Amino acid sequence: MNTEAADTAELLSRAREALETYLEVHVDDDGALTFSHNGVPCVVQSTQLAEGLTVLSLTCVVGWDLPDDPAFAAKAAERAGQGLFGTLGVQHAERGLDLTLRYAFPAQGLEISALGTLLMLVVSTASQLRSELT
Repeated sequence: MNTEAADTAELLSRAREALETYLEVHVDDDGALTFSHNGVPCVVQSTQLAEGLTVLSLTCVVGWDLPDDPAFAAKAAERAGQGLFGTLGVQHAERGLDLTLRYAFPAQGLEISALGTLLMLVVSTASQLRSELT
């Protein structure tokens, strides 16, 4: 296994350990971690951007097929500006709006408990957004 693959696999293993304190986590064939929190599906992936810089990327699907109207989009944009952890994405789809919350960060060297806390801050924000916006 090359260094990049070993680094990303090790970081995903640590993320899995951190998340399993709070949630049931599944490992996909490609190594990505998938789970759900209060009905919000999420995925964690790991990527090496440069030697010594491996990041975790967390994506949560806040909602899909939501009303595609300017008032709703404004409400989502306002709420997105209030968040500290993650970027709210609004995609126009055939059946309405799809909302995702994404957060990427360098995670090497974080203790398991700190990693779990950081991941759960983002996941909890996604769940809160879902309840507010859907």
